[in-house]
Amino acid sequence: MLNIFLVECGVELIPKRIRSHPAVKRNLSMRNYSSQLLDNALHHSAMHNFKNRSKRGRPDIAHLCLLNALGSPLNKSGGLRVYMHTVKDRLFEFNPEIRIAKNYNRFKGLMAKLLIDNGIRVNETYLIKPLKKTLEQKIHDVEHPEILIFTENGKHTSHNDLYIKSPSKEYVAIIGGFQKANFSEAVLSLSNEYVSISETALNAWIVVSRAIIYYELANNIF
Repeated sequence: MLNIFLVECGVELIPKRIRSHPAVKRNLSMRNYSSQLLDNALHHSAMHNFKNRSKRGRPDIAHLCLLNALGSPLNKSGGLRVYMHTVKDRLFEFNPEIRIAKNYNRFKGLMAKLLIDNGIRVNETYLIKPLKKTLEQKIHDVEHPEILIFTENGKHTSHNDLYIKSPSKEYVAIIGGFQKANFSEAVLSLSNEYVSISETALNAWIVVSRAIIYYELANNIF
């Protein structure tokens, strides 16, 4: 089993303190879920004084990462678990059978509804489940975890060496759901295994795709 944790994702509702800003008021509607999600492309001028500004308002990155992960052969084979951790320290688990909307505005609407309702479910089945545990607690719930933090500053590792087969191990891949920023110290403290899979910096969704493909190759999943 491969467990992917997309961490510090820029998925959050528009903070109340900027809702009166012209860049926010222009599109905000309480009847429209997608308009309630913070989006740097729309709200850039209102986010000028935000802490961790480079990580916030980027649901597009989470969207592409989730499309790559949940559409993979590994997920369809039952060998993948996907979690999203937000920059506001909320943690969610995705049902492997969920179909993430390819349309970006529909995805934003889903994420806003997720944050407002604290979960997405059909009847009694969760499609996106809120977790009460911290990121660290959930990662260490994994039995015999081999925890890999994917970072351009890590040890360069080939696809042949990334996942060593072991019947007693489950792999945890920690991948940043942000661009042009670094992991927080809290995330970096989760493991001593920092790995790099390219000689150049990669977008988060490419890292997700490669992390999954390398695992599929190591386990003959096609």
